[in-house]
Amino acid sequence: MMRYCAFLLALTPALGGCVVQNKQIDPTVELTEAKVKPGITVLLGDSIELIRNKRIALLTNQTGVNEKGVSDIDLLVGKKAKAAHVTLVRLFSPEHGIRGTEDREQIANGTDRGTGLPIISLYTNQTVPPPDSLLTDVDALVFDLQDIGTRTWTYVGELIYSMRAAARTHKQIIVLDRPNPITGYYVEGPILDSSLSNANDPSPGKPGTAYALYPMPLRHGMTMGELAQFYNETLNIHSNLKVVPVAGWRRDVWYDLTGLPWVKPSPNIATLHSAMLYPALVMFEATNMSVGRGTSLPFQLLGAPWLKVPQVVALLKDRQLTGVRFTAETFMPVNPSDGMFGGKLIPGIRITVIDRSSMQVARVGATLLWAINKVSPNELKLDQPGFDHLFGSPSDRAALLSGDDPDAVIDKDYKAVYEFRALAKQFLIYK
Repeated sequence: MMRYCAFLLALTPALGGCVVQNKQIDPTVELTEAKVKPGITVLLGDSIELIRNKRIALLTNQTGVNEKGVSDIDLLVGKKAKAAHVTLVRLFSPEHGIRGTEDREQIANGTDRGTGLPIISLYTNQTVPPPDSLLTDVDALVFDLQDIGTRTWTYVGELIYSMRAAARTHKQIIVLDRPNPITGYYVEGPILDSSLSNANDPSPGKPGTAYALYPMPLRHGMTMGELAQFYNETLNIHSNLKVVPVAGWRRDVWYDLTGLPWVKPSPNIATLHSAMLYPALVMFEATNMSVGRGTSLPFQLLGAPWLKVPQVVALLKDRQLTGVRFTAETFMPVNPSDGMFGGKLIPGIRITVIDRSSMQVARVGATLLWAINKVSPNELKLDQPGFDHLFGSPSDRAALLSGDDPDAVIDKDYKAVYEFRALAKQFLIYK
């Protein structure tokens, strides 16, 4: 088929052209670079007055590091903090734990080996807020977690719950910002259906959905600090919020061009390319397919014993999707955390980013669902509620499974994406 040049909504003027031709896979030579300093560096520099003479709690994990890879924990008990009479009282950790190595539920409290500080886990069988009782003896809660630019990321749920806890206890919350790894330039994908969204704190008998918070696009184009400002106002939290911005970052800068060290934000987002493709594959976690957990390429592979790879790849190639390449690749998950096909060699599809600037990741995900269902409608099984919470749109899911053209399905979402961009614009920090 002849593939037309579908557009990708950008927060700044659109890039010229639709496809960049280059022999190098995923060329970056023409992309914007920047020397970036994260919020923790800015805090301990010209924003030190925010925490001078204060007792603070810190909510962070392995991603909370400065541009040299030194952890927030060490920095906030280090020379600069001591000179400002800052007292770090306790640590809170999100899903995956303080070191980001746990891929399970019921993460226990612990003690930080380096400082002896208590670590309070905020992940039981779900993301939970910091207990109010553990904020009463501090002046401020400092929050530093890496977002990856996708609506389903539970650290954003932790952010909302933490802002509410800070508001309830009349404490300041200081969000140390970090770049959006997949840029703040593009916004795309299905809007989460309002009937599925739930930004409320979890409570007995009413579990939270930290991965399905608000009707926004799958790829939202915002940083954690911008999301904090957005949710603080939009959800009427009205916490005493202070965002410490990143220095030197622009919306069009990808993470690997910032000069910052890549730290896995979760055990299965091993590389920036996994983060790029995460929005395309996350919904397949609610199917009877493997997304590559337990391999060296999580969220870059998709497979199952029943998958008819040659037929699916042929359909995908016929769509002429820009920026990606689909190839057949068998793989064997080893002790996968999702339990999918551990120790079995299964047929799969490898998705390779060949030009990040022209890749339309929501279109990739929609086309994968369409093609796999077209070839194997009886074999593909969905946990429908789970799939819808991740993908966002029950109507889009139904249309794709009915055989509707995936380009048409995704294109119809752009009116709502424009409306979200207009709503979010007032909360953006970076140009």
